[in-house]
This record gives sequence, C-alpha cells and structure tokens, in this order.
Amino acid sequence: MIYELSEDVLNLKNVSKYFYVGLIKRSTIKAVDGVSLNVKKGEILGLLGESGSGKSTIAKLILKILKPTRGAIYYRERNIWEIDSKEYYTRVQGVFQDPYASFNPRRKVLDILIDVLLNYYPKIERSKAYEVINNVLEKVGISIKDVVNKYPHEFSGGQLQRISIARALLVKPEIIIADEPVSMVDASTRIDILNIFIELKKEGLTSVIIGHDLSLIHYVSDRVAVMYKGQIVEEGPADILLDPLHPYTKMLLESIPRIDKKWSTEPQYKILPLEIREKTYGCVFADRCPFKSKKCVKEEPPLIDLGKPRVKCWLYQEA
Repeated sequence: MIYELSEDVLNLKNVSKYFYVGLIKRSTIKAVDGVSLNVKKGEILGLLGESGSGKSTIAKLILKILKPTRGAIYYRERNIWEIDSKEYYTRVQGVFQDPYASFNPRRKVLDILIDVLLNYYPKIERSKAYEVINNVLEKVGISIKDVVNKYPHEFSGGQLQRISIARALLVKPEIIIADEPVSMVDASTRIDILNIFIELKKEGLTSVIIGHDLSLIHYVSDRVAVMYKGQIVEEGPADILLDPLHPYTKMLLESIPRIDKKWSTEPQYKILPLEIREKTYGCVFADRCPFKSKKCVKEEPPLIDLGKPRVKCWLYQEA
C-alpha cells in the first residue's frame, strides 16, 4: 500500500542542542541550532551535510539519546519526552553507521534477535518468534539459516547492516532513523541496502536517511534537507540537489567530479582566512559565501519559502 505524503508523523520545532566546553572560560558548541522540520508518513527524508553539520545529533535527538537544549520534538503531536521509552521505541527505531558496534560480539546474532523480540512481545511463543524473525530477515535479503550459530564477526559489513535493519523492523516501527547506513559498506552493496528502504516505503514505513553523499541521498529520498553548522539551509523535493539554490548546496554539487567536465584545481568558492571565519555572522555560511552582503554579516536569514524549496539565504528575499 502506498500512502499519501500528507500526514506528519514527526515534527521538530525550533530544536537546538548545545554542548558546553571548559570550566572557567566556557565556550558553546551549537551542534544543532534552531531546526524546524517535519517528516511525513510513508516518505523517505534525506538529511544531507558534511561532517560536523549536526546530522547525527539530529538522529540522537529523535531517538531520545540526547535531550534538546531548546525546542521540542513531537511524534504524532506528542512530545517524545512525555512518551514512555518502551512505547516510543516500538514506533521509532534506529539503524547506525557501524553495524559491528551495534551488536554484542560475544553473542550469537540469532540470540540477539530473539531477545529483541521477546523484550517487546514477551508472550510470543518461541516457534512463532523464529517465524517472525525469518519473515523480517527475508525482507532484507537474508534467510534465518544464514544466521544460525553465527557471531557478528562472521558476517560482512553489508550483511550485518541488513541484519541491523531487520532487528529494527522486528518491533514493527512506523519510523526508522538511519544514520549513515551505507558509509561503512562496500560500494557494490550500497544501492542494494538503500533499495531495502525504498521497498519498505511501499509498506508504509517512514525513513529518515542521514548521509553526506549527495548522489546516494538523491537516489533514495523523496525529500531532502541540507544542513550546515547545525542549521537547515535548504529543504525541498530531492530534485533540488540537481539544481540547488543555496550557495552551500551548489558548492556540494560542484565538488563532485563529472566525466563530462574537466576538473578544475581552482575552486569557485574560496574559503576565507581563519581569522575572518572565526567572527560571528548573521548567516552561518557567510564566512565561505562568495555572494555575501553586509546584511548577511549582520542578520540571520529565515527559511524563505519559494514554493516547493525553502532556502535560508538573503539572495532570495525578493523572490
């Protein structure tokens, strides 16, 4: 069944997460800074940005690993911190970057899967548990026979990541938050794993896929949000990545080598000296932007709605 992408299942409203460093002279690290974002039922939302942009912090906030410094996150109009954790994790599950770090290396994989199922459904019969596990494993391209009596180290990274997805599916969640799910997987199997999320979407599963690879995020996503320094700078349908509006997203696109163009050693976007970049700007990208004006230095732009895309840039104020 394919769902209409109209119903919000997850809302981030002005969410910030700050970390404080130092005892005497404290400094503030704004990992996430005033993010507002909605996730619609049955869609795949791609969260894109370079390392340190705040993507993984967003994932940890949604999964209740971290608590927001400001703002709130709502699952179906309920603040997630007011929902019992066990109830919440039957609706929202996570898949993480390193599959080997997600499994106890001393325990057999099948035992781990059985424990997950019994933890959430303690009354289920053991024979029924094997049936449920086999059905879920088949959805990710693995048979239960392939995991019997095996430990995590006996699987490849791609196989174990598939099992990580299956483990998340065991509790029948409505949303999966996948943080860099293919970054530690062989290039030959990355598309296969992303195709799992596309197939699960047909069953109504909602996914948030976090990554830094523009082409992979474009491939798997219905909608994308581009992050820079803890803020969303551009958001809209996935095809905005083919013709982006924000200078930062343009820079990401131009950094990808293309076979139909000669690679230039002279970058179009020149990064300014460190002493200038350390100053406080209104716009978070003003220190690197070749189009910045005095207004960019003084005032933080809003997310300007241009119809389908929204762009956090003063260049589009009149539009």
